[in-house]
Amino acid sequence: MMDFFVTGHTGFKGSWLTVLLRTLGHRVSGYSLEPVRGGLFERAELRSELIHHFNGDVRDKPRLQEALRISKPDVAIHLAAQPLVLKSYEDPIETYTTNVDGTRNFLEAVTSLKKPPITLVVTTDKVYRDSGATGHRENDPLGGFDPYSTSKAMADILSQGWALSNANLKILIARAGNVIGAYDVSEHRLIPDVVRSLNSNAPLKVRNPDSIRPWQHVLDCLNGYLMYIDAYIRNTPVPMVLNFGPDPENSKTVRDVLRVIEAEFPNFKLEIEGDNTKMRETAQLSLDSTLAMKLLNWKNLIPFQDAVRLSLEEIHAVSPRVMVQGQVDDFLRRASLRGPTQ
Repeated sequence: MMDFFVTGHTGFKGSWLTVLLRTLGHRVSGYSLEPVRGGLFERAELRSELIHHFNGDVRDKPRLQEALRISKPDVAIHLAAQPLVLKSYEDPIETYTTNVDGTRNFLEAVTSLKKPPITLVVTTDKVYRDSGATGHRENDPLGGFDPYSTSKAMADILSQGWALSNANLKILIARAGNVIGAYDVSEHRLIPDVVRSLNSNAPLKVRNPDSIRPWQHVLDCLNGYLMYIDAYIRNTPVPMVLNFGPDPENSKTVRDVLRVIEAEFPNFKLEIEGDNTKMRETAQLSLDSTLAMKLLNWKNLIPFQDAVRLSLEEIHAVSPRVMVQGQVDDFLRRASLRGPTQ
């Protein structure tokens, strides 16, 4: 049993990580903004699963430092971020301060502890400069065209520099993207928009159906993070940065996702409309995760179509907590390696 500290634990990925860690027998403390109404944290009543639950903004350094000091974690995972591309255009200052200053505050807080924990900073597939190439590798140039991408690239570079200048710290960086699963209530994301469309019987309006993304289920992604941490604990040589995504040849378009949904829900209504946002979004994103596959024996265990179907199980679920726990239990039965547990 280990003590984990998670920033952004009330968010989509953080909530799933909380359930996964608790299922594996770990103690979890978290620091985050208030949970979004209707999200997994609220609906599954995850507050009761935590040792410590701190409400706060990662830009509030004193409060974040105090939360880490009280929690005394063995492992700290930084998920907190402003994660939406379109919102980053609407409020770039909030995006930069949250993603860059928030990451700096987190690293400072970890560094200030008497016994710094193993630290995982989670960035995104969008940190890579859009060169038109597919299958970005860990040593490809970083950059971006929108405030979200550039802010996360800055946070990634900051974390690398912090690690190199603080040799006593144990800092890892994970890059993944387009994670899907049930009870994501974010705006401007495909699966949450589909759920809202199905629940309201209103047509889903799609701007860029041919955009390619590295879709993967949230549990596959989180399993990669835990296996990365576990390898470090076991003194397995691992690089500072690892990608976690499906093989580039298995990347799918938005249209591919919609076909699975149309097959599952015959009454699903869809409207393809022109993109009038005038906001640049990358047409194709894909990651080369060869290193994670080779060094960790990690891979996606949930096939693409199953990942989409599992993401929509919430529509018929009577109990969010029971449904999510069932998915976690099923996933762990499939997994041969489960992160820092053995």
